[in-house]
Amino acid sequence: MKKIGFLSFGHWTPSPQSQTRSAGDTLLQSIELAVAAEQLGADGAYFRVHHFARQLASPFPLLAAVGAKTSRIEIGTAVIDMRYENPLYMVEDAGSADLIAGGRLQLGISRGSPEQVIDGWRYFGYQPAEGQSDADMGRRHAEVFLDLLRGEGFAQPNPQPMFPNPPGLLRLEPLSEGLRERIWWGAGSNATAVWAAKLGMNLQSSTLKNDETGEAFHVQQAAQIRAYRAAWKEAGHTHEPRVSVSRSIFALVDDRDRAYFGNGQEEDQIGFIDERTRAIFGRGYAAEPDRLIEQLKTDEAIAEADTLLLTVPNQLGVDYNAHVIETILTQIAPALGWR
Repeated sequence: MKKIGFLSFGHWTPSPQSQTRSAGDTLLQSIELAVAAEQLGADGAYFRVHHFARQLASPFPLLAAVGAKTSRIEIGTAVIDMRYENPLYMVEDAGSADLIAGGRLQLGISRGSPEQVIDGWRYFGYQPAEGQSDADMGRRHAEVFLDLLRGEGFAQPNPQPMFPNPPGLLRLEPLSEGLRERIWWGAGSNATAVWAAKLGMNLQSSTLKNDETGEAFHVQQAAQIRAYRAAWKEAGHTHEPRVSVSRSIFALVDDRDRAYFGNGQEEDQIGFIDERTRAIFGRGYAAEPDRLIEQLKTDEAIAEADTLLLTVPNQLGVDYNAHVIETILTQIAPALGWR
């Protein structure tokens, strides 16, 4: 059995061919798709965060709105770039959104990926400490965020406060109990997956990772997941971790599907995310249901994960994306034992 949700990047463009022509369209349709996915029986609604782009950016207003409109579905990110984040303010935002959602937030965070502008985090007022990289800074912000989510007081109270204080040092409010165990790390390498396990974060592994062995993407990703679980066990954490992978999966069941995805990508792709890092991009899946089921049976990383996030083409509109999700839930997942 697997949890199955969707992952939206929230693209928008003022094009006649797009169903999402403005930021407002993207935000409102994201809420609509989450409501539809919950009604269809999906388990999660996840959103990617990109800055300086015509995509979803500030996640917490959206997460809170989805939380207010739904009652069961998990609501998350995949991922928030921690190079841009003030971890103290983020604790307050995350706590508020999680309380509105009744404890359903699943926050994916990461050190970040190449962005639309050069060193965009500098415009947000951040810069790495001397001798550190921007990746180091992202991980440092993440560690502060995790520490604050424990809810321990750290700030000296004013002896003459505007309102009465509880005794002792003060913590950030509102704090949502249990959120600390629902933080995920988006790992692009085996080493960062192991680091995330040691810190007690769940693992999100997408369709992009460092090409560390030259093997097929799903084989490398499965090895990453196994390394993560071994590190988790060695760290001695007392609860079971969760692991998600994301995939573009389309069952071709009608003319729309065939028109959009009938010539789908069948192979992994190799590229460079910077001048030093060779990366492997996982293939997408698009085929008639019987063939699609056979293809997915061979994906080692999906087999290793407990959660599958379906990346959706949000610019094709809510109705079409609900159709994509429903087809996977009803025609593909049962045949693979995921449902």
